[in-house]
Amino acid sequence: MIIYDDIPQAFYPICLSRPVSDLRCGILKLRQRLTALFKDDDAALWIEPRLEKLWQERLPDWPLNRPAKKGELLINSRIKPRAEVIQAIKALQPGQSIFEGEYLIAHRAAADLAFPLESFIQRLSRDQQQEGWLFGNLSDIVHASEGLIRQDFEQFFYDKDNFFETEPGVTILEPYSIWIGEDVSLKPGVVLDASEGPIVIDEGATIMHNAVIVGPAYIGKKSQIKIAAKIYPGTSIGPVCKVGGEVEGSTFQAYSNKQHDGFLGNSYVGEWVNIGADTNNSDLKNTYGSVFSYSYLTGKKEDTHTMFMGCIIGDHSKIGINCSINTGAVIGMGSNLWGSPLIDGFIPDFSWGNASLLVPHRVESFCKTAALVKQRRGLQFSPSEEALYTQIFKSTHGD
Repeated sequence: MIIYDDIPQAFYPICLSRPVSDLRCGILKLRQRLTALFKDDDAALWIEPRLEKLWQERLPDWPLNRPAKKGELLINSRIKPRAEVIQAIKALQPGQSIFEGEYLIAHRAAADLAFPLESFIQRLSRDQQQEGWLFGNLSDIVHASEGLIRQDFEQFFYDKDNFFETEPGVTILEPYSIWIGEDVSLKPGVVLDASEGPIVIDEGATIMHNAVIVGPAYIGKKSQIKIAAKIYPGTSIGPVCKVGGEVEGSTFQAYSNKQHDGFLGNSYVGEWVNIGADTNNSDLKNTYGSVFSYSYLTGKKEDTHTMFMGCIIGDHSKIGINCSINTGAVIGMGSNLWGSPLIDGFIPDFSWGNASLLVPHRVESFCKTAALVKQRRGLQFSPSEEALYTQIFKSTHGD
């Protein structure tokens, strides 16, 4: 099986630095779920060539950009993993394809696939069409997360070894819908309410005193939920994050912090992001109308077709204290923002300043900070990362 990225620009800024298949949606990443559902431990990824060097370092066991073999499935990384979608793809015979408009959903190779892959796909028959089988943007990912937490719990966690034990002073509602990993710490006063959906707290996570988690929700490995935090349904927090305040329907990819009071709703936060104390975002317009949000793919604001949409924050961006982020705002990667003007619309990658006065965030300074941040977590900032971020900076701001 080859998991194929076709329009990664629709998922920028989060996918400026990762394949679409690496996005977290629900408990799992897209690629993790697909390999599990198709029971394929030899899957490969087809990704943007500019990402190949860095991601070969990060995923050494995953072949990247290799040709597909006869009989192998080529699957769009954007598929919505509903039962009927998976069944239809599994039923494909050699040479058959399924499309959604011009976009390939899946194809089973009748022979070794010709390259370049895009040219091969252009020659395929588009007779078999489906609608609504592909995620179109990050807003779709945000709003699918709640349902996929439920699905992932049933498919991958319900029968898995559970280290759940009743702790003194911890309030539990619907214990059979709660999965606790090894070495999880639940402090006195914690409330886990799974009456409306499952809660998964992964290995080594800490839920501090008086925090409330309402399912469906996922807390990743070695993440911390701070004192008196309020975690609402649809929230998926990846590994090694520190999250406090009030969070609803939002996804944290990994290694990001929002430690203090403040609201974050219906948003997607990349890696190595820091959100300062008392910073809040809006996820609902005063008019109750559909939210428009900037698309890197089209270069303009597009209708998300949803009433609730917060913000998107790219990797390594930092938001200062007491900031306000408007409905549907998109903050590019590597940005450093502070001050009182409303953060609104689109903040380009590697921006520095407040919403009324932005200048380029010098890439040399950015890389120095990024290396320091990773070093604090015992990780190295590799030359491949520096090269990729420098390339992104130049494409945004020039030399």
